[in-house]
Amino acid sequence: MVDAAPEVVASDTDDADIERPDRSCLHVANLPVRPRPDTIAEVSDLVLLLHGPNLNLLGEREPHIYGTDTLDDYVAFATAAADEHDLTIEAHQSNFEGELIQHVHGARGRCAAIIINPGAFTHYAWAIHDALAAFDGPVVEVHISNPNAREPWRHTSVIAPVATGSIVGFGKHGYDLAVRAVAAKLAG
Repeated sequence: MVDAAPEVVASDTDDADIERPDRSCLHVANLPVRPRPDTIAEVSDLVLLLHGPNLNLLGEREPHIYGTDTLDDYVAFATAAADEHDLTIEAHQSNFEGELIQHVHGARGRCAAIIINPGAFTHYAWAIHDALAAFDGPVVEVHISNPNAREPWRHTSVIAPVATGSIVGFGKHGYDLAVRAVAAKLAG
């Protein structure tokens, strides 16, 4: 079998005489398009609950600020609140920004909403901001403490501009409020 000669592609530029291989096999125009649901509630009853860096240390780290409840306690509390609204929680924690972004990407077309406590990523993680901006459902930013009542560098959230709303300073009860907010948004 003889290999086909590279296709010559003409252009308006000076490189018109450069031979370029035929890349028609790279076109994806014929791939099926995922149909978008009429409403986000049609996607799922699944709510993605994300926790950022150091929140795996809840119950041990700075209990005078964050209390003595563990991350498992927070997830259980949010799960119980979600059960009251016929929602299901899928929870993840990571100390790595890219891993949280992967979870946000994985939620697209699969989860109805995202509740996120981004921890210190709140203040500078523009990549998480961008990932959340590409999610179609409600996004609720939640913080155990009130960042605005703490050090000045904590006063800025890069997540808030892409969140449906933010709940701060209510400890564990902020998670209940976040679930209620999601349920209300999904109900329409």
